[in-house]
Amino acid sequence: MKTITVFKGDGIGPEITDAVLQILEAAKAPLEYEIFQVGIPLYEQCQQLISEEAFASFEKNKVLLKSPITTPIGSGFRSINVLLRKKYDLYANVRPAKSNPAIHTPFQNVDIVTFRENTEDLYVGVEEQIDADTVHATKIITRKASERIIHAAFQYAMQNQRKRVTCVHKANILKMSDGLFFSCFKEIAKQYPTIQSDDRIVDNMCMQLVQHPQDYDVLVMPNLYGDILSDLTSGLIGGLGLMPSANIGDNYAMFEAVHGSAPDIANKGIANPTALLWSACMMLDHLQEQACADRIRKAVNQVLYDPEMLTPDLGGKATTKQYTEAIIHLLSKE
Repeated sequence: MKTITVFKGDGIGPEITDAVLQILEAAKAPLEYEIFQVGIPLYEQCQQLISEEAFASFEKNKVLLKSPITTPIGSGFRSINVLLRKKYDLYANVRPAKSNPAIHTPFQNVDIVTFRENTEDLYVGVEEQIDADTVHATKIITRKASERIIHAAFQYAMQNQRKRVTCVHKANILKMSDGLFFSCFKEIAKQYPTIQSDDRIVDNMCMQLVQHPQDYDVLVMPNLYGDILSDLTSGLIGGLGLMPSANIGDNYAMFEAVHGSAPDIANKGIANPTALLWSACMMLDHLQEQACADRIRKAVNQVLYDPEMLTPDLGGKATTKQYTEAIIHLLSKE
């Protein structure tokens, strides 16, 4: 039995976390949980985003399932995601976007995995007020961070029978920073001769993804482009409610939904827990519990074919509870 840490978050976070934990229990996932409230509710109580006990739990268990947490725009505290990625060196943000035949979209053959460098680029948050009308932001790209995310992308391709890795950059303009990332890619690609490699400038990549997404396989890129393009790929498969992610480091791993805390629909009972559930399945894969993950995926895919069980974001009218219970019902029949 493996113990993992769970952060419930805020907004719809507690609702979808409860749904996912119920489904994991129904699937007989061999897990025990240390659950913590983090984010705005805790901050309002004691001016802490995450308690020391919560940090200690993650450091002990090494695996974290984290639901969405609100990040103020323009002011207030910094993103908890950025904080956790930096603190625990979770350098590889892995976001798979795969078409589901039950979800109607303009494209039905999308199967793209984005590898986003997670610790530097503009996300270091280094900004300087030059004068009342001028702010400078510092973009940081290092060889170490670039090489390890690029190796991670190629190794994933090798281990998962993927054929191609594409580097996304803006080295035509940012000749030193993105130029360094791209040069690392070209050198590392030589070490994986059985995997095709190529590159796209980020603006062209955006166009390619909305015209010919089925042509792409594994993408690797610096932090900012990865944040933007992985949201774009989620749109290709039906939206952020279907997009999981893993944040992997050498010692720790965090699994979370890509979408935000959606405070506008919090406590209405209509939130879609699928993205967090898919992330939990990635967590089970990471823990060598793939059979359990596959049982959950099979049940979810069956429920998604039933229009009466879809939540409003997918065009249905079902509540979070109804959707969750439908998945649990299928798992209980196995």
